[in-house]
Amino acid sequence: MNPVTLVRNARFTVAWDASKNSHVYRTGIDVAFDSGGILHVGPNYTGLAATVIEGTDLMVMPGLVNIHSHPFSEPMNKGMWDEIGSPRLYNTSLYEYLTVLRPDAEGVRACYGVALSELMLSGVTTLVDLSIPSEGWLDTLAGSGMRVCIAPMYRSGRWLTRNGHVVDYEWDEAAGYTGLENAMRQIDLAEQHPSGRLSGMMTPAQIDTCTEGLLRDSYAESERRKIPFQIHAAQSLSEFHEMTRRTGMTPIEWMGHLGLLGPRSIIGHGIFLDHHPWTHWPETNDLARLAEAGTTVAHCPTVFARRGIALNDFGRYRRAGVNMGSGTDVYPHNMLDELRLASYVGRVTAGSPRGATVNHLFTAATIGGATALGRGDIGRLALGCRSDIVLVDCNHPAMRPCHDPLYSLVYSASERAVKHVFVDGAQIVRDGKVLTIDYPAAAAALEEAQARGLAAIPALDWAHRDADTIAPPCFPYERG
Repeated sequence: MNPVTLVRNARFTVAWDASKNSHVYRTGIDVAFDSGGILHVGPNYTGLAATVIEGTDLMVMPGLVNIHSHPFSEPMNKGMWDEIGSPRLYNTSLYEYLTVLRPDAEGVRACYGVALSELMLSGVTTLVDLSIPSEGWLDTLAGSGMRVCIAPMYRSGRWLTRNGHVVDYEWDEAAGYTGLENAMRQIDLAEQHPSGRLSGMMTPAQIDTCTEGLLRDSYAESERRKIPFQIHAAQSLSEFHEMTRRTGMTPIEWMGHLGLLGPRSIIGHGIFLDHHPWTHWPETNDLARLAEAGTTVAHCPTVFARRGIALNDFGRYRRAGVNMGSGTDVYPHNMLDELRLASYVGRVTAGSPRGATVNHLFTAATIGGATALGRGDIGRLALGCRSDIVLVDCNHPAMRPCHDPLYSLVYSASERAVKHVFVDGAQIVRDGKVLTIDYPAAAAALEEAQARGLAAIPALDWAHRDADTIAPPCFPYERG
């Protein structure tokens, strides 16, 4: 028999009500679980329990499902791209800046240590890792204790700029197919991993860097394997213009034309659709196309808000029937902060406080993500679901007054109130400390790795600028 953990008499429980197809608050109930799943959500659990946690001051909620993240590299960029966007490329950071700061092998390991720690501390129990495969990455992911869907990226060409205002593409179709074959090998290894918590996803990297053939073959493989398919699309105005120039269609329209939209498909970002006011494009029903296909949009507001860019708008997508999921595309990998910003930006773009509520965003970060991954057993607290569970300290000062616990968590307390986290019944965070990773050591190693990366920037930048020229410090440095 597996050891049972019992949370007794929880102050709040975010439980799943199948009759309402919704989360609901329940008070004063017990939640019992083991490594096999959730055993009890209700009053008066009478079974044996190896561990009993008094829940009088706790909220029990399902672990968050993050469907878009780049933990292998993004922590390296902290302090560099916080306020920087290419002024002649519609303020994106993709083409001029992200290509010049690269982690070495030690830096990749440090990035993972920092990002995975931040994710766990903010209540994430399931992660989609869109990364370049690196040595030992599957063991690193499994060792975190999280549930991870690997998404090894590959492409037919790379983007670059030689002058800061034109995006060029260097094509190598053979490399794209080599990447596809390696991705399939990595997915096989993930599915065979002894942890039992790794799975895979087909991920041609970007709509503008993959040939039609690579896209079709990748989607066919996802269908054959019955696994999800994800691609970055409609993520920048430069990309929108490139795809309309090439095809005469919007990025989403092009995906529909190629047969790439369906319930297994996830669009990374999906901002520049035909209705976005910046595109000035005649509407061709991009939103309806996504909704009818059952395709998910992975919403990651922080990276774009830093550059004055926003989805238009979260509530509009939701009302159109598009399944919305959540992710942390950029540092810090704090899922709760992403939900808060998504709420604020969604309201500003809509001009209304009603289109992007915590109800909508928490649902996206749980049920929306689970739906995108084809998982009915995560993102909810119900009998038989996986025991991926987060306990929040309602007595934390930032949570009080705790009139509505999710409002307090998302709008005020964030990760500071996340006390315990379990995946498959095993504890990975205890009393706000990560148990599976040395977070401080990873952060120290990351700082050293970034210093090495900064020194290499002039050799990689098109104009041979140094780090401080590209990204000036907040205030100038003076000696003494």
